[in-house]
Amino acid sequence: MNRRSALWIPWAITVVLVAISWLLPQERLSDPNDAAEPWVLALLLSVQALTFATVGLVISRARPRHAIGWLFAAVGMFVGFYLAAERYQHFALVVRDGELPFGVLAAWLQAWTYVPALAIVVTVLPQIFPTGRPLTPRWRWGLVLAALAFLGITAMDALAPGIIDQSTVENPVGVSPEVYDQLSRVAISVYVVATLVGFASLVIRWRRADHRERQQLKLFAFAAALLPAFVLVSAITNAYKAGPVMETISFVVAAGAFLGLPIATAVSILRHRLYDIDLVINRTLVYAVLTTLLVATYLVLVLAFRLALDPITGESDLAVAASTLAVAGVFRPLRGRVQGAVDRRFYRSRYDAARTLDTFADRLRHEVDIDELGTNLRGVVLETMQPAHVSLWLRKAP
Repeated sequence: MNRRSALWIPWAITVVLVAISWLLPQERLSDPNDAAEPWVLALLLSVQALTFATVGLVISRARPRHAIGWLFAAVGMFVGFYLAAERYQHFALVVRDGELPFGVLAAWLQAWTYVPALAIVVTVLPQIFPTGRPLTPRWRWGLVLAALAFLGITAMDALAPGIIDQSTVENPVGVSPEVYDQLSRVAISVYVVATLVGFASLVIRWRRADHRERQQLKLFAFAAALLPAFVLVSAITNAYKAGPVMETISFVVAAGAFLGLPIATAVSILRHRLYDIDLVINRTLVYAVLTTLLVATYLVLVLAFRLALDPITGESDLAVAASTLAVAGVFRPLRGRVQGAVDRRFYRSRYDAARTLDTFADRLRHEVDIDELGTNLRGVVLETMQPAHVSLWLRKAP
């Protein structure tokens, strides 16, 4: 079997595992307090598995020797194994009440097969992105550390004593609580160190990178930054008991943010519209800050208008209407100020170029000397575009 044919094997295995999981009954798990319905969880995991497997296939076909393609293919298979094992153990042990074989084995597998997927993404991927290799040969020890973290975290979940999570059976290979506590301390410590090594590798790679590789790292960092942000929002929502609908939405958003990482990685490696990332980051910063300011302004105005108007109008919706109109009125000027602040802080060259063009436009209204105007135009082009050479051709009037 040649290399190109072998690329399809992990993808095909993942598709089969996802298909098997959907053929089994999608009933609520053993915990009746779960906010998300089983079909929502199954759908999210299916999308995760297929996304990583497909992105891995695409990268591997375009760059057959690139390690990230095979890495993502492995992540897709691990998620697929977890999904199929979790659904089968529920079907065999709960729906069929232990009548089917391998129910306990499936329960044990689903206890730890999702962990390697997370460990790979968090510890290994940052060390080899975007080239598929460590920063230098001396950084290979970081991959060894990541492998130890991978094995430690996996063993910690696989050997946990007591009832297996999301199941009704006891772990057949669970160790004593004392041994498990020692194992978990060591595993978590190694995992944290491996994560910090991966982050340090990205920082050093950024400092040494050329312009193209920095664009790749920008896109990767943008996608990676969304994940903890959405997970934090999900955790806050769950902590304040926002209700089953909001909890389900927050869970979907947090899990969906995980999908941005493989997509961003594929775009970076294949360099498809790579240089649009500056615009994406700029718009994200602007509208995130703008949304926060508008929401805060709206809440403050509603409170202020209620305190001022309720004694006169009673409990009416006038305060809400007035606050809405006020926020709508300040949207455009506030957006301009936020855009200017973001450009000044993070996109200084663009901000300086815009100011230079505005200054030239003001001068253009009053300049009548064609030679002076040509000199000014060449100076503006050199300052804003920074070309290697500038020539100005003027067509004589007939």
